Amino acid sequence: MTSPALFTSRSSEWTTPTNLFEALNKVFHFTLDPCASKTNAKCRRYFTKLEDGLTKKWSGRVFMNPPYGRQIGKWVKKAHVESQTNAEIVVCLLPSRTDTIWFHDYCAKGEILFFKGRLHFSEAESPAPFPSMLVCFRKSVRSFEQLTLRQSSLLVLR
Repeated sequence: MTSPALFTSRSSEWTTPTNLFEALNKVFHFTLDPCASKTNAKCRRYFTKLEDGLTKKWSGRVFMNPPYGRQIGKWVKKAHVESQTNAEIVVCLLPSRTDTIWFHDYCAKGEILFFKGRLHFSEAESPAPFPSMLVCFRKSVRSFEQLTLRQSSLLVLR
C-alpha cells in the first residue's frame, strides 16, 4: 500500500541543500537562479515568484530548483528551451518522476544523475518523501561522468 504522504507536501518549494549547491557551483559556476526568493537565492542574479522566471530570458550558467507543484512541467520545459537558445547551461534539481510527460519530453534529452537515497532539503527535516535527480541541459551533451561530479562532495545524503 502506498502512503498518501508521499504525494503531499506543506509547500511546493524545497530549499536547495547548501552543501549540494556548493559542490555543484564549484563545477558549474552558476550566474542565475530563476526560482528564488530574496532569502534563499543561490546566485547574485535571481528571479523571485513575483518576477516570474517563466517569463524572463535566462542567460549564463543557470541553477534551477523549481517549485515541485503542478507547474513543474512548465519549468522543466523552460529550462530545456533556454539551454538551447539563451543560457550556456541549465542544471536542474528535480524530483525523480520518471513516469511523467515532462521527464520523457525534456529530461530524457539532458544528462541525468540520480541520487542514491533521499536528499535532506533541510538539516532539521527528515529525508524528502521522494527520490531526486539532477538534470543538465546544454546545447552539446556530455555525460556527468566527464564533469567529475562523482568525485566531488556532491552527495549530501545521510
